[in-house]
Amino acid sequence: MEIGATLVSQNNDLRILLPALVGREGERAARRFLEFFTVHIRNANTRAAYGHAAGLFLGWCEAREITELRAIQPIHVAGYIEQLQKERSAPTVKQHLACLRMLFDWLVTGQVMPSNPAHSVRGPRHSVDKGATPVISSEEARELLDSMDATSLVRLRDRALVAVMAFTFARVSAVVDLKVEDYYPQKKRWWLRLREKNGKVNQMPCHHKLEAYLDAYIAAAGIREDKKGPLFRAAIGRSGKLSNRPVSRTDVWYMVQRRANDAQLETAIGCHTFRATGITDYLTNGGKLEVAQKMAGHSNAKTTGLYDRRSDDVSLSEVEKIGI
Repeated sequence: MEIGATLVSQNNDLRILLPALVGREGERAARRFLEFFTVHIRNANTRAAYGHAAGLFLGWCEAREITELRAIQPIHVAGYIEQLQKERSAPTVKQHLACLRMLFDWLVTGQVMPSNPAHSVRGPRHSVDKGATPVISSEEARELLDSMDATSLVRLRDRALVAVMAFTFARVSAVVDLKVEDYYPQKKRWWLRLREKNGKVNQMPCHHKLEAYLDAYIAAAGIREDKKGPLFRAAIGRSGKLSNRPVSRTDVWYMVQRRANDAQLETAIGCHTFRATGITDYLTNGGKLEVAQKMAGHSNAKTTGLYDRRSDDVSLSEVEKIGI
C-alpha cells in the first residue's frame, strides 16, 4: 500500500490519508492502520474525528523528525497533548488523546508496535454539569418553524426536518438517515423509527404538530410510495426541486444557519440546538428526566441532564435582583 493512499468510505464522507510515517512501516502496518478506522470503529462521525486527530499527531511527529512508529515515546505524546491544550478546548484534547490510546492499542495487538506510548499520558481535567450547546426558547423555536412556510417544497422539507430534531430529540445524523418507510402508522398515530448512535433503534410516536409538518412535506414531494427512498432529500441547486439523494449533515447545518438568519434569531445555533431545546421544553412542561433519557437515546440520565437548561432562566432572574 503506497504512502498517501486514501481510504474512502462508501458514502464518500470519510477520507483518511495514509501518513508517510505509517506507510514506511510496510504493507502490514499500513493495512492495520486503515483497518482501525474501518473494522474497529463503526460510527461515521467518530471515524472522521479520529482520522483527523491521528493525522494531526502523526504529522506533528514527522515535523520533529520522528520517522518510525516504534520511535514514538510517551514523552512525545505528552508534549503533543501539552501543546494541543494551548490551542484547543479540553474536550477536544481529551478526544485526541482517546484516539491515540485506541489507535496505538490496535497497533500493539496487531504487533506493529511493542507498546502503547499514549497509555500513561494524562489528559486535562474536564467536568461539566451543563452542556455548551446553544439553546433557544420555545417561542423562538415556534417562530423559526413558522418562518418556514408552505411557499415552496424546500421550505416544507426544512420545516419538517427541523421539527423532527426538536420534537423527537434526534441527532441530525439519525434524521438524515431516515427512509420514507421509517415514518409509519401504529396505534392510530404516526411514528418515526430513528437509528441513533451505537446501533440503537429508537421508535418514537410523533407529536401532532410534527405529523402535520411531515404529512405536508411528503404530500408535496410525492414520495409516500417510495418506501426505501430517503425521507429528507437534497435540493437540486436552486431549482426548488428535490433529488433522490439524501440530504447531508453538512447541508442541514447550512440550512439551519439560513433559516435562523431569515427568522432573525440572535442566538448562534446549530443542529444540536433543537435536541437541547426540545429536552428543556419537555422538562419545563413537567416531563420526567428518565423519560427524556429514553426519548433521546442516552445511556444514562446524567448525559440527558447536560441538555436540561431550565436553570438558565433561574440564573437570569437572580442576576436581575442586583440593584446597582
